[in-house]
Amino acid sequence: MIRFEGVSKRFPGASRPAVNAINLVIPEGETCALIGPSGCGKSTTLRMINRLVEPDAGIVRLAGEDVAQVDPIRLRRRIGYVLQGVGLFPHRTVARNIATVPELLGWPKARIAERVDALLDLVGLNPSEFRGRLPDALSGGQRQRVGVARALAADPPVLLMDEPFGAVDPVARGRLQAEIGTILKRLRKTVILVTHDLDEAVRMGDRIVLMRAGRIVQADTPDRLLAHPVDAFAADFTGPDRALRRLAGLTVGALAQVEPAEGAPIIAWDASLRDALALLLETGTERLAVAGPNGPMSLSLAAIRATASA
Repeated sequence: MIRFEGVSKRFPGASRPAVNAINLVIPEGETCALIGPSGCGKSTTLRMINRLVEPDAGIVRLAGEDVAQVDPIRLRRRIGYVLQGVGLFPHRTVARNIATVPELLGWPKARIAERVDALLDLVGLNPSEFRGRLPDALSGGQRQRVGVARALAADPPVLLMDEPFGAVDPVARGRLQAEIGTILKRLRKTVILVTHDLDEAVRMGDRIVLMRAGRIVQADTPDRLLAHPVDAFAADFTGPDRALRRLAGLTVGALAQVEPAEGAPIIAWDASLRDALALLLETGTERLAVAGPNGPMSLSLAAIRATASA
């Protein structure tokens, strides 16, 4: 869906390129998390997709088409955009905010109203309760949900998310990441997520692209990035607790055995292995019963330890 071919960008007065000759392929339907230290080029990379930043060299392709050859207004109406702080229009109601792009595209009012209500339902906000509210009457998490709904309003195939959960309080952030991630995977959107939060990247990304000084250090699945960092920088960035982070990115279903565990604590099939480990340590047991789709299953502490150390 998205391809970077030798793409570079240097801003005026900068001592080095913000992005330096990167090559990257993002398949359709995949969530790709761009991560790295401040100034590594991740936001610049994202903004070259919708031409908010123009590259100095190389080609950015969207569905095979060179974005430099597409009218930027038409291009941006094909791409959803969610940014930190959301950027809702303060004088517009929730419904009018979500309707922004469909209105620009000339959709009939009845179609827009139906789409607004469907999206509010999708992101977990009751339409009758929220469609008439102004952004100031929403919590941070609610504003973020509206921002995602607005980005999805015209059903774009691609969604760009630039530090989307940075303004959400830590208590709500993890739940919101999981819920929005599930929605986007169900809709099969191609998502590029910029984040400074490794846990967020592991939770939401099908692939993580670790950047440093405008270059790609490692582009890999979350599990491989954490299990096999390619160099000292990647190992240092992922940290000494990367084994626990690996467990957060894997589900119980990946290790569950078709074997009953009567009387053992019960955990959901789609819970993370880190949650399973916490429950095992809390209860002092060696095995959990798994509520799986194929009958009684179980998960052992030994299996989790073996995965964490692999």
